[in-house]
Amino acid sequence: MFDLSISEIAIIAIVATVVIGPAELPRALATAGRWMAKARGVMANFRTGLDAMVREAELQEMEKKWAAENERIMREHPAIPGDDALQEPQMERLDGPPAAEAAPSQPTDDRPSPPPADDAKP
Repeated sequence: MFDLSISEIAIIAIVATVVIGPAELPRALATAGRWMAKARGVMANFRTGLDAMVREAELQEMEKKWAAENERIMREHPAIPGDDALQEPQMERLDGPPAAEAAPSQPTDDRPSPPPADDAKP
């Protein structure tokens, strides 16, 4: 932004020392430093806000493109009534048997079967 060479900086330092005075020069430099810090902070906030607006505009543009592409795909591949693949999946209970086996017709016995009986006893 500013292109200052060593000779230009030296001339500025000599003029500042003569005009401001050596006693007040540190305080003047501190004040200038605070102004520069505030200016950098304002510029950082401005840049952050500008970047956020650009990102938001890009996201809106991408959403429009996605919606248009989705609409095109839906037109090219319409839903067929009665198609099993298009039906929504059924929820199954997590704490019990699946819905197809929820009501068994006969009670089941989970006990192991007894060993076979010996017919020939001595």
